[in-house]
Amino acid sequence: MNVLDETPWGSDWAWSLPLILLNVIIHVFGLAFIYDGFTVLFREVSRKRKFMFRFAAVMNAAVFLIVALHGIEAITWALAYLTLGAIPDVKSAMLYSLGAMTGFGTGNIALAPHWQMMGVLQSLAGVLLFGLTTAFMFAMFQAVWPSQQPPDDRSTSTR
Repeated sequence: MNVLDETPWGSDWAWSLPLILLNVIIHVFGLAFIYDGFTVLFREVSRKRKFMFRFAAVMNAAVFLIVALHGIEAITWALAYLTLGAIPDVKSAMLYSLGAMTGFGTGNIALAPHWQMMGVLQSLAGVLLFGLTTAFMFAMFQAVWPSQQPPDDRSTSTR
């Protein structure tokens, strides 16, 4: 008797929790890598003229890498669906995975009833990952804009 088979959605949770943790780890390390590269690049960019053009170029590179991170994370779920036989082909597995992760929906692709909770748990993972991405992009903006403001004269004045 397998406890996971006897518990409603037990297998879904058993597969999904490690995938969620793996995706969060990939995402956090990926974002840290991007942030380190961003700050190194931006130190050089901020010293030069044409700030907005260079800032846009650096942000575009960061966004491209963030989208690639989300793609890698969607691939991990698609591979799990294929491995489990929950979805029969690669194209459908990837489409379902991206649809579940983004909340966009999956069109006419559906998981077998036994694996449907796994799709919902992937949506939960997507919310977490997009939340991390939003916080990260806000942190990148905050790292830049204060450095572009003129120094406050009040802090240097004596009483």
